[in-house]
Amino acid sequence: MSADMSPAEPEGTGRVVFLIRVPEDRQAAFLRAYEEIRHLVADGVPGHLRDQVCRSADDPEQWLITSEWDRLEAFRAWEATAEHRDLVRPMRECFTEARSLKFTVVAETAKGERS
Repeated sequence: MSADMSPAEPEGTGRVVFLIRVPEDRQAAFLRAYEEIRHLVADGVPGHLRDQVCRSADDPEQWLITSEWDRLEAFRAWEATAEHRDLVRPMRECFTEARSLKFTVVAETAKGERS
């Protein structure tokens, strides 16, 4: 680990990853539910920066939702609210499996960036 990548608790942006399974017969409902809430979250939830919904190229029932937050605590605060549970309920009803992972970004590299 380089000197600038300390193992101490970082204060960078937060990344939340949901690995989910959505049966083919529920995928249209899942995408409709995502469409219904995506701008509400993007425009109205403090700390939210962006999100993506992705479908596996190898398994059509495996999906990935990622979201980026100005800090992980912003997501945790929103996740604890009844508003969050109510808003995402239509999406969650389409899942047969779900796993949530939360990370703090400690380093990032973009094309053309050199320190």
